[in-house]
Amino acid sequence: MIITDPKIENPALHMVGEEADKLGLECYVVGGWVRDLLLHRPSKDIDVVVVGSGISLAEAVAKRLGRGAHLAVFKTYGTAQVKKNDLELEFVGARKESYQHNSRNPIVENGTLQEDQERRDFTINAMGICLNKNRYGELLDSFDGIGDLERCIIRTPLDPDITFSDDPLRMLRAIRFATQLGFNLYPETFDAIARNAYRMEIITRERIADELNKIMLSRRPSEGWLLLDKTGLLPLVFPELVALKGIEVKEGRGHKDVFLHTLKVLDNLAENSDDLWLRWAALLHDIGKPKSKAWDEQAGWTFRNHNYIGAKMVPKIFAKMKLPQNEKMEYVKKMVDLHMRPINLIEDTVTDSAVRRLLFEAGDDIDDLMLLCDADITSRNEEKKARFHRNYQLVRQKMVELEERDRIRNFQPPVKGDEIMELLHLEPCAVVGELKAAIKDAILDGIIPNEYEPAKQYLLQLAHEKGLC
Repeated sequence: MIITDPKIENPALHMVGEEADKLGLECYVVGGWVRDLLLHRPSKDIDVVVVGSGISLAEAVAKRLGRGAHLAVFKTYGTAQVKKNDLELEFVGARKESYQHNSRNPIVENGTLQEDQERRDFTINAMGICLNKNRYGELLDSFDGIGDLERCIIRTPLDPDITFSDDPLRMLRAIRFATQLGFNLYPETFDAIARNAYRMEIITRERIADELNKIMLSRRPSEGWLLLDKTGLLPLVFPELVALKGIEVKEGRGHKDVFLHTLKVLDNLAENSDDLWLRWAALLHDIGKPKSKAWDEQAGWTFRNHNYIGAKMVPKIFAKMKLPQNEKMEYVKKMVDLHMRPINLIEDTVTDSAVRRLLFEAGDDIDDLMLLCDADITSRNEEKKARFHRNYQLVRQKMVELEERDRIRNFQPPVKGDEIMELLHLEPCAVVGELKAAIKDAILDGIIPNEYEPAKQYLLQLAHEKGLC
């Protein structure tokens, strides 16, 4: 079969084929680039398999590209990389692999093209397109990968038990590809993941986090988390999420399944934002509910302070999962902590003071917070959903009005700590902090405007009342 898609007429690919012909080498573009070409998806990474020395072909291509081309050779792995401007080519010699039970790092040997295809993770990634001039564009597809693309299934080229036991990360990759592409796991593939789930213990948390992030960035990330649950991988990669599952009924009153609710919130958010860390906030927004769940004879099931409890859990979860321990984690923590504030506003009277405080605490992340809160409306009662969305719009409108008037977002009290000490002849002490906080609260409560002179006069009034001047 000859591939005629215009993308195969890439000058860089023709150039690689020409250099391979000069060296007498057989070469193929393989893997994700071929899969995405056939799916009409964009793909930047170009992987080339050479029957022979991939490094020799890479050196020839780098020389052909001339000035500005960068060649990186990794002799230990028999691979090389060539970069020039936006072009990035990866070269490797055809190889076969074998594994030891306690490691996913293969023992690599030179192999045939057939052996190279057999070592691939899935049939849709095991296709190659010849780049040599006399066979240019010819598709090599030993395992009916193109058929699996048409059937929308994820299937391994060889025995899935061996594939997943050898490299357990492939189980996560199977779920990630199924989620990204909207494909189904082939029944034998699904069953093999369930049988080999325990093998995940040899995979580093960093590699797991990388795959989870790719699932999180897919169009409907819930599909990946549901597959992780159904295959038995979820308790191994994220046990805190498992704790959200299930419904408990007491005296005829039950609560919703927090796991399913969380996934609905995540998908709702994904429709409006591709921000990875806001999506993580959506996944974790109710993570504190199992620890806060209690039965109240009057109110039924309650989850008081679950936002505060969940926020405290975020740093530990991020540390364990090897997710960033920086401003991204702090952002997720803040979103989890604040996600109940807007709904509390609409259930009470929307006061200027409460809105000012929310604006102050959320700062530049207020728009993200409101996106999360909108996504958190998952009621099946359409009238109730519409009412909540309308009320959130009122909160947004109030925020705009107050921000234009009072400039609350990220504000600092107009009178600084050093000026307070100078005016009142104070040394650094707790009283200075108390006075500064009092000015901030007065502004947020609307007692004084967010301006220097009113703040200074308010400070002097407080100082007089406290006998400080």
